[in-house]
Amino acid sequence: MLFNSYIFVLFFFPVCIIGYFTLNHFRKYLLGQAFLVGMSLWFYGYFNLSYLWIMLFSILLNFSAYRLLNRTVSPLSRKLILFLAIALNLGILFYFKYFDFFLENINAIFRAGFSLQHILLPLGISFFTFQQLSFVIDAYRGEVSDYSFLYYVSFVTYFPQLIAGPIVTHDELIPQFLDLKKKQFNWDHFAEGIYLFVMGLSKKVLLADVFGNAANWGFSNISALDSTNALLTVLAYTIQIYFDFSGYCDMAVGIGRMMNLELPVNFNSPYKSLTILEFWERWHITLTRFFTKYIYIPLGGSRKGAWRTYRNVMIVFLISGLWHGASYTFILWGALHGLFSVLTRWKRGFFEKLHPALNWIITFSFINVTWIFFRADSIHDALRILKRICNLDFQRISTAISSCFDPFFLRELCSHIPGLGFLNEQPGCNWFLAAYFLLAFLLILGPRNLHQRMKVNISNVSTITLPPRGVCTISQLLLTAVFLVLCIFSFSSVSTFLYFNF
Repeated sequence: MLFNSYIFVLFFFPVCIIGYFTLNHFRKYLLGQAFLVGMSLWFYGYFNLSYLWIMLFSILLNFSAYRLLNRTVSPLSRKLILFLAIALNLGILFYFKYFDFFLENINAIFRAGFSLQHILLPLGISFFTFQQLSFVIDAYRGEVSDYSFLYYVSFVTYFPQLIAGPIVTHDELIPQFLDLKKKQFNWDHFAEGIYLFVMGLSKKVLLADVFGNAANWGFSNISALDSTNALLTVLAYTIQIYFDFSGYCDMAVGIGRMMNLELPVNFNSPYKSLTILEFWERWHITLTRFFTKYIYIPLGGSRKGAWRTYRNVMIVFLISGLWHGASYTFILWGALHGLFSVLTRWKRGFFEKLHPALNWIITFSFINVTWIFFRADSIHDALRILKRICNLDFQRISTAISSCFDPFFLRELCSHIPGLGFLNEQPGCNWFLAAYFLLAFLLILGPRNLHQRMKVNISNVSTITLPPRGVCTISQLLLTAVFLVLCIFSFSSVSTFLYFNF
């Protein structure tokens, strides 16, 4: 089930929030928690029922490992349990996500004839696997309290963060489920949450999907691109993935806020970053935290000299690339980010002497180039797009791209506003294209983001802390209503979130 769908907005979430708070109002706390689990399982199983059994098996496996760790005293036995739990989790992830990729490479290297299995990738498997791995590892370290199975299942399946994050830790979420004060409906929290949700929904439906149409055409028609349209294709994808992921993160936090549950901030205006190191402090913050805590630091972090640090950085980014998908394009994307991160650390003094504007241009340009490899179907296709850009063959904007920025409601709006009717007569809709790109960059680089404007503490992946009253003004209320209506009318062209693929 998608956040940007009729069934979620008009049926699923109203039923979920009414049922959850009604049961809690009558002090049926365990029943209310079980109801939330049931709704979360429905949310996940709605995509494909077979996904549900895979996730439930993973939950039983990891909860059993957690219980065994709690009951085992012998250090050797505890290490064995941890090793088996990690191996089984990674084995499941490998089978569903990487097995065909492995067979393809075996066939290519050894000229073997293994048949590909074409295994269907369960949605969100990378997210709920990593989330449970963090739980089991923390349990081994003695950092996990004694939780019941019901609250463990709630922690894993809570639907706002189930498919695309944030990757929450047990101490961030389970204590909130146990807090009776959070089980009573709160109008202030609901108002704040719905504002965040609708703003995130608007980013996805009104911006990301529009730019996504242009990016999809460009990456599917590389041979038809000149330098102008190749650049527009790359920029369109850069903007699409920004608003797609930012929108999802806002919606997840907003849903949590409506239910009095605080999720960690996972996205903090990353395109404002002046260095690639800062970018990874702002993009997918909880994934960076996971890799830092469970891979980078155990490898030695930055404690054993510069070269060991650089090695550890490269390992983390290669794993990050592979985590995003079973393809050499993702591995190369991770390697490029690792190399630039190493270079930035190595020549930190050089970058610090550069003007901030130049640092931003270097960082943003690098991000754009590497997104090409992230999005392209193959490394060959990515290099073809780069070649098209470097040809410096600048021609007119393709009507196939400009027509992607021609929503019906904009044309209707222009036709009814005096003085703007001429826009409807322009061939190729280039005025609308320019307006979309200008608006996107103003939102990306200009104002404070939603969480900053709502006075959210983002340092150290803190959970949101909002003032008790006065956050949602009349203007915000009107803006929320207008955007919600526009989004609902745009659901006919609904698309999945990009991070659902990972």
